[in-house]
Amino acid sequence: MLRSYALTDIGRRRQLNQDYIYLTENPIGNLPNLFIVADGMGGHKAGDYASDLAVKTVIREVESSQEMGPVKILNHAISRANVVLRERASEDFALNGMGTTLVAATCIGRLLQVANVGDSRLYVIGDEITQITQDHSLVEEMVRMGGIGREEARNHPDKNIITRAVGARDDVEVDFFELELETGDMVLLCSDGLTNMVDDETICQILKNGKSLKDRVEELVQTANSNGGRDNISVIVIEPLADEVEHD
Repeated sequence: MLRSYALTDIGRRRQLNQDYIYLTENPIGNLPNLFIVADGMGGHKAGDYASDLAVKTVIREVESSQEMGPVKILNHAISRANVVLRERASEDFALNGMGTTLVAATCIGRLLQVANVGDSRLYVIGDEITQITQDHSLVEEMVRMGGIGREEARNHPDKNIITRAVGARDDVEVDFFELELETGDMVLLCSDGLTNMVDDETICQILKNGKSLKDRVEELVQTANSNGGRDNISVIVIEPLADEVEHD
């Protein structure tokens, strides 16, 4: 039995929440469940419009897809969202330049399938915390090239420059990841409003503290806000094999 909880928060500094989250533990189209975090970007209100429109387009496409494989289903849905955002931006000057990150996951028993565009993240938390997705950002590319260290990257002034986003270009390239989960593993999807404010080790400690799932998610958001809350904060935590943990 899968269990999940989600929360999105405007943070301490922003006037608008440009994040958009979605979750269903029930079947949607040919997927057994679906979890999405999107972090919009653009001018005034364009960012929240972008994340909202992208996620709703993905949901609609997943619901109607005749494909059976999750990679094909999600790739088509995200590609379609990219087209829809490009079309709307071309029709309305106020939406010009809008885009959104998007990280999505579905759990098929022990198998976790992940799709990612941008720098919203997915982690798996078992004995330790492991980032599964790779950020599509200028700073992450600098880290991979050896130009800067991981700690320096956390506070780099160009940290918010995204190299890939839904709606940014005519074609969108989606990263896919597949992994087998262990009993007791948790899955975290989040926007950078969490990870820019709370380090991975603290995230891991909070998620493993034995409180209720709701309390742990709320504590993640509260910690991000206590540390400055410079951006919108969105968190989805999934316990894919919750019943097995309870039976142990």
